[in-house]
Amino acid sequence: MTSPRSRETARPTWNTDAVPPETRKAPTTRSMHGHDVVDDYEWLRAKDDPQVIEHLERENAYAEAVTSGLGTLRSSIFGEIRSRTQETDLSVPNRLGDWWYFRRTVEGKNYASFCRVPALNTGDLRADWTPPEVPADAALDGEEVLLDCNELAEGLPFFALGSFHVTEDGRLLTYSVDDSGDERFDQYVKNLTTGSLLPDVVEGVFAGGFLTPNGSHLIYTLVDDSWRPYELRSHRLGTPVGQDLVLHHEEDVALWLGTETTADEKHLCIDVGCSEYNETRLLALADLEAAGSGRAPVAHVVIPRDERVLYSAEPIDLNGRSYVLLCHDHQAPNGELTAVDYESALSGLSMDELRSAWTVVVPASSTRRLNGFHFNQTHLAASLREDGLEKAGFISLDAIRQTLEGGDLPEPVEPFSGEELYTAKITAMALRSPVVGLGYISYVTPWRQYDYFPGLDELELRKQTPVLGGFRSEDYVAHREWAHAPDGTMVPLSVIHRADADLQTPHPVIQYGYGSYEASSNPGFSVSRLSLLDRGVVYVVAHVRGGGELGRDWYLQGKKLQKTNTFTDFVAVTDHVAAQPWADESRIAAYGGSAGGLLMGAIVNMAPEKYCGVLAAVPFVDPVTSISDPDLPLSALEWEEWGNPIEDKEVYEYMTSYAPYENVRPVAYPPIAAVTSLNDTRVLYVEPAKWVPKLREFTTGTAPILLRIEMDGGHGGGSGRYRQWEDTAWEYAFLLNCLGIDS
Repeated sequence: MTSPRSRETARPTWNTDAVPPETRKAPTTRSMHGHDVVDDYEWLRAKDDPQVIEHLERENAYAEAVTSGLGTLRSSIFGEIRSRTQETDLSVPNRLGDWWYFRRTVEGKNYASFCRVPALNTGDLRADWTPPEVPADAALDGEEVLLDCNELAEGLPFFALGSFHVTEDGRLLTYSVDDSGDERFDQYVKNLTTGSLLPDVVEGVFAGGFLTPNGSHLIYTLVDDSWRPYELRSHRLGTPVGQDLVLHHEEDVALWLGTETTADEKHLCIDVGCSEYNETRLLALADLEAAGSGRAPVAHVVIPRDERVLYSAEPIDLNGRSYVLLCHDHQAPNGELTAVDYESALSGLSMDELRSAWTVVVPASSTRRLNGFHFNQTHLAASLREDGLEKAGFISLDAIRQTLEGGDLPEPVEPFSGEELYTAKITAMALRSPVVGLGYISYVTPWRQYDYFPGLDELELRKQTPVLGGFRSEDYVAHREWAHAPDGTMVPLSVIHRADADLQTPHPVIQYGYGSYEASSNPGFSVSRLSLLDRGVVYVVAHVRGGGELGRDWYLQGKKLQKTNTFTDFVAVTDHVAAQPWADESRIAAYGGSAGGLLMGAIVNMAPEKYCGVLAAVPFVDPVTSISDPDLPLSALEWEEWGNPIEDKEVYEYMTSYAPYENVRPVAYPPIAAVTSLNDTRVLYVEPAKWVPKLREFTTGTAPILLRIEMDGGHGGGSGRYRQWEDTAWEYAFLLNCLGIDS
């Protein structure tokens, strides 16, 4: 372990001879609600303008020049990530039908290969459902390579695999490919018996296409000009794409369209919704099979959108009757699971009528969030959140049957316990599978994949992700602390560090945050983070409002007209950290991405003096401009998260009070690095591209402000694991240098 440097010797090293590119001004005015805003850098939105590309390339050159002295540190971090990663490896085989499917990675190759081997059918539960031991560096007898992504990516500047779906009978595979990073995919179908591609190719679709269980239809979604999934189509294999049926066309620009096969494998679930409400339709696959050319079958609405209920719906057969299980938030903000007769659920009842018809299966709770559920032929698995942790709980279908007949439901059985901070996830559950895939991970425990036999309440560890280079979990620790927000709310934070760190000695700190869309920053392991911890860094995760860590209300307190709670919570965590004996208050760096990048922009305007450096990845720093134009990618979908500044003056004024780009002011900003991608469709590159020159214009200090842009990447940066490791090494080297650590 590298000892933390003293405060006297902790000085960042930048190439001060590098000169930032001049960014010309071309003032444009945005007028809304009687308020005029002059924007000098909006011209950078013209992605196809050669002057814009030239400017972005100059920004890249400047960022490399300023950080040129960090090359050795970057190389060290990249080498550490690579040396700790078992590059030739494979996933735990997962059984579907008569095959075991798994994924291989090979040293020196960027992408995975998808493979399978035949399964046994002896009638012995353990023998038939114990995955084969596949050697990492050799093929098994009968092993087939279904898809080699390295071959698909050959010669492409960018590669991302979208969907990968095999029919249960093992005959057909469908997959989708994005070769630019703009999240528009081409969907293919492969005959796994012959190894040949079918002529059924659909271009420019959303990522998640799949085949119906019998392989007769390809189900896919189209996106509009703003990248919103808006139209669901069905393609009968062997027919012209031009004859595909439109199963749903969604006109509301503020709603996202998605679909999947229900757990009973008899319906399509067609869902449109946002973060506050949705509308689910169930379409019987038998009706799709019987549909004639040009005539789409009828899909039945469960709860209409006008009821403003957030829910999911799954048909299920119980007690010889057909029901629909509803996980909903009607008068139950943290979720409630109910069962209603199938015919009643699809007959267009009002909410009052529906409530009188359903039976509560898992009641609402003020302390436990019910996020969703899965089921097989014997058990229901609930995804739960309690005490800030994601958990999995199991209830037998027999117990649910008894509940429907008036009995009491037992508490869900939770297979995991132990560490203070962990995450448990349901990774695989299929109707005819007697085992459930479960994953377990923590800040100090690499991913563990288990098979769970719910009828026996037994866990079988199938694999723990190997971490090489002498890694030992016991060398690192994580614990929970609480900070006081300005309004008195207690904000949780997770603290991760080496076990041998002297917590009476000040250490440099990197503080991470997100806090939007009810997305929780769950405890998770990171190989790359070890490079920070081993250099004496204490890593802090701020679980701020706007996330979902403490239930639905935690999210509601950090959105729309309460959004600033997210920012003040983060600063409150910083103040708490700075007061601890283990933290050096002069060496706290902040890090966040996407909506967490907005968080970075807000806190660096609010309290620039509290941070010695800020890394903002794909940062959403110009939200007012973006979501005031419904024609921009995904903008209208954001109204339910932030409010609609076009129609609501109060929302507009509130957003302009915190929007990072509009609140840049004359202060001494710390070193800031904004990293983005040219083809990102979720947060357009132009937001950080405008923010950086404005920061340079207003700062009263001399710290570097950098823009690093991936010219061939998307929202997740460049493609390929080695390129991503290089990007991580650059970002970590920047943060470490801000902390005064240059080796």
